[in-house]
Amino acid sequence: MGLTLIGLITAAFLIYAIKWIKHRIEYAVSDAVFVKAQEMPTLSFQVAGKVIEVYKDMGDWVEKGEVLARIEPEDYKLQLEMIESKINSLRAQREALRIQLDRVSKEVRLSLESATLTSEETLKKEEYLRAQMGELEVQIELLRKDRERLKDLLDKGLIPKRKYEEVETNYLALLERKKALQKSVEELRLAYEKSLVGVSMARASLSKVKELENQLRVLEEEIAALEKQKESALRDLEKTTLKAPFSGYIAKRFINVGDVIRAGQPAFSLINTDTLYVEVLLEETKLRGIKKGNKAYVRLDAYPDVVLEGRVQEISPVSAATFALAPRDVSAGEFTKVVQRIPIKIELKDKRLLRVGMGGRVEIKRE
Repeated sequence: MGLTLIGLITAAFLIYAIKWIKHRIEYAVSDAVFVKAQEMPTLSFQVAGKVIEVYKDMGDWVEKGEVLARIEPEDYKLQLEMIESKINSLRAQREALRIQLDRVSKEVRLSLESATLTSEETLKKEEYLRAQMGELEVQIELLRKDRERLKDLLDKGLIPKRKYEEVETNYLALLERKKALQKSVEELRLAYEKSLVGVSMARASLSKVKELENQLRVLEEEIAALEKQKESALRDLEKTTLKAPFSGYIAKRFINVGDVIRAGQPAFSLINTDTLYVEVLLEETKLRGIKKGNKAYVRLDAYPDVVLEGRVQEISPVSAATFALAPRDVSAGEFTKVVQRIPIKIELKDKRLLRVGMGGRVEIKRE
């Protein structure tokens, strides 16, 4: 009876041992399991100020774009209003300057056109009168010769006196007409010279137009610079409200109402639950047969009776000790053999039970 019992116990032990060995051959098992999140940023205000409202606390679920907290916005509103006031004032100056520039430009253009037209017309009139004087001088020369010839004939008694007097009258009339034309030409010359002065003055007035254009350009540049300041002030005002960049749970709250915080000071830690995963620090001696896509079974310490199924998503090309804060120094020749651990990322199908920092046990199916 005793031998039978011993035999049964031995057989049971052998069966368990064979199954255990077979399981260890088919699976890589490790207790170095940690739940982590790919996205767990620390959120902060990008401007300084006093916290006036806090809407969320640790463990609260938030939607993307939901407001988490606010800081006092009055200083930023005042800065924005001051910039807008300057912009409005400069815009009013710009509008007045545009009206003045338009008026002055028209006046200068009309003045220049009028002076140019007057000088051209005056010059044409002068040329016309000079042409008439040329013709008149030809007529006067002819009458002078006729007058001298008739005078000789009159002295000899060959012609009546009346005929000579008729030529004399015409000759004197042409001389008077010549004097009148000469005077008109002189007056036109003076008028032409005055018109040239008007043209010069009109052209000189163009400098005033250029001056107004330069003033307008400077105003445009000032307004453009203030517009950029306004955009910056608007962004600062928007930054007085802290919003969630994605949906997730608040892991920690670092601020309270009444706190005076600086830009960049931590306010909340937010976890993106869609990025939760399990990291396994697997011994290098167990890497045989472990590849991307292998099935993995995880038991969390918090839920030992629940098996979570997943797959190997990534296998690190370096050991966990490579990026340690205090790496081992073996340059002195002292060296103790230590089994290195390779980080392996496992993506689970069901992440509802996962919490960052949880531990557990994993079994990875080998190929």
